[in-house]
Amino acid sequence: MISRYQSDEMESIWSDQNKFDTWLLVEIYTVKAFGKLGKIPNEDIIKIENNATFNIKRIFELEKELKHDVVAFTRTVSESLGEEKKWIHYGLTSTDVVDTSLGYILKQSNDLIEEKIMVVIETLKKMAIKHKYSVQMGRTHGVHAELTTFGYKMAIYYEEMLRNKERFDLARKQIEIGKISGAVGTYANVELEVQDFVCKELKINSSNISTQTLQRDRHAFYVSTIAIIGSTIDKIATELRHLQRTEVQEVMEGFSKNQKGSSAMPHKKNPISSENLSGLSRVLRGYSVAALEDVALWHERDISHSSCERIILPDATSLIEYMLNRLNNVLKNLYINTEQMLENINCTNNVFFSQKILLTLINNGLNREEAYDLVQPIALDCFNNKKDFKVEMFNVIDNMMTKEEYESCFDINYHFSNIDKVFQKIFNGNKNEFK
Repeated sequence: MISRYQSDEMESIWSDQNKFDTWLLVEIYTVKAFGKLGKIPNEDIIKIENNATFNIKRIFELEKELKHDVVAFTRTVSESLGEEKKWIHYGLTSTDVVDTSLGYILKQSNDLIEEKIMVVIETLKKMAIKHKYSVQMGRTHGVHAELTTFGYKMAIYYEEMLRNKERFDLARKQIEIGKISGAVGTYANVELEVQDFVCKELKINSSNISTQTLQRDRHAFYVSTIAIIGSTIDKIATELRHLQRTEVQEVMEGFSKNQKGSSAMPHKKNPISSENLSGLSRVLRGYSVAALEDVALWHERDISHSSCERIILPDATSLIEYMLNRLNNVLKNLYINTEQMLENINCTNNVFFSQKILLTLINNGLNREEAYDLVQPIALDCFNNKKDFKVEMFNVIDNMMTKEEYESCFDINYHFSNIDKVFQKIFNGNKNEFK
């Protein structure tokens, strides 16, 4: 991952130093586990714990010669030990170390990602509550429909992000896992207790069964979950981009004092952060395809997934953490133009009240087709010719409803009569079920 889209914390987690540190942890915990089974003398375990180390430069030198990264690692570690070096990698295959280490590194990454998810959830909640009654034109197909509120929109995103949190929790459970099961996963050369001990020390889950590798449906689900979170971010960013268009201008990304919007046009303020998030979400969706194609490996293993995962796992975790952080900054610094929202509502000449007129006419005896055919041509004429729908409609209703009923059809508060119930259901868990 390029440094532009990777935090210092993520860079450290996915560094060669942390990878080899974790590989060494797996090796040492394995030695200790065999010691508990009485297979390795305690004095050798102490020597390995105290003296086992590695030099990254030496690992890479050996890898050029040996063409095998794990063998290069174990030989480098062995160079730091005496006779006790024979217990390094005892009974193991490469993937015992690599996959178990990966589960631990992903756990470290996930701690950061989950923290950022929770921050975004809290920000969306605050925005939803603050703007619960910030009236805004609702749009379907990009066209003015009926009234909603900006807070209601944020509440939609809030609940979706809660679902993302649920999915991420399940993905964490499945991906933060290790296996120490040997060459084809049958535990022929290593006891099951060794795996359980190592995974417990690393505070990750212990696999019930594996081949030489952990099964890659886990990784596919994990990366797909990250891609879904990215798509939610894209969804929010796309809406913010629409609302920032010159013809709409209902929100505006924060714009710092010396920021430039265009190299050519000094007047420009572009939604660059939202556009950045939409672009990066496409990368995440691409990674999910690669992860899905990693599921099918030959027999008990091949390494077709390995090269792919060296790219997509550091990149996907780094990107989603970056995106969550950038989204939160966009939301916290967003200028919300409630006056422009009202102005945009007024530009449609009251035609958005058409459904309430329709329903009132039906309640007063007209069938749906009669009521619809009466209201539609007037609404369209008012929209196209800038006539006031409230005035024009009154001229044709005759005695189909009382004046009081007619006036009530144009009450803006009607559209928000159930918002409190919805917010109660979302934020306080009240299901509002019929008794």
